[in-house]
Amino acid sequence: MIIGLTGGIATGKSESAKYLKKLGAYIIDADEIAHKLTAKGMPALDELVKYFGSGILKKNGVLNRKKLAEIIFSDPESKLRVEKILHAYIISRINEMAVKKYKKYNIVIDAPLLYEVGLDRVCDKIAVIWAPYDVQAKRLAKRDKLSEDQVKKRINSQMPIEKKAKLADYVVDNTGTKAALGKKMKELYYRCIRA
Repeated sequence: MIIGLTGGIATGKSESAKYLKKLGAYIIDADEIAHKLTAKGMPALDELVKYFGSGILKKNGVLNRKKLAEIIFSDPESKLRVEKILHAYIISRINEMAVKKYKKYNIVIDAPLLYEVGLDRVCDKIAVIWAPYDVQAKRLAKRDKLSEDQVKKRINSQMPIEKKAKLADYVVDNTGTKAALGKKMKELYYRCIRA
């Protein structure tokens, strides 16, 4: 069983994945893969530097994620370019990991851009972690210490959460407590693997 887990920024997707991991699922985290692929000396980082210049690097040659985020969230063309560079690497790595673990585990692909990059096609079931805009915005501002304008740009740069919810098999409302989310994820997990 492959479960796709997605949602909007700051809706609680990563927290949801932690609960699924505790239940025995093997988590493939697209953001974690992206971080590894953009480490110093990796081909994806070299491609980013080739396009955006060395200004996206810290003095020690490591990617300055904050600087790159500023660029991509203020310029849609730059965002598309970063996605074009990274997505092929990320999808390849996710597929490789899924093939290795498929027979032994129920797999959860934790990916904010699950639909946008076509990973929904490899999933048996898809769950969207949902929260209303105001909750999302408040969490994002607090977590990343962003201004109201920065929050708006980041949320609006993603596929609308309502659209993701319409496409999903399951929608998990994450406006409550962590304990409530844990209970919902347990119910979801057993419903998926029994389906």
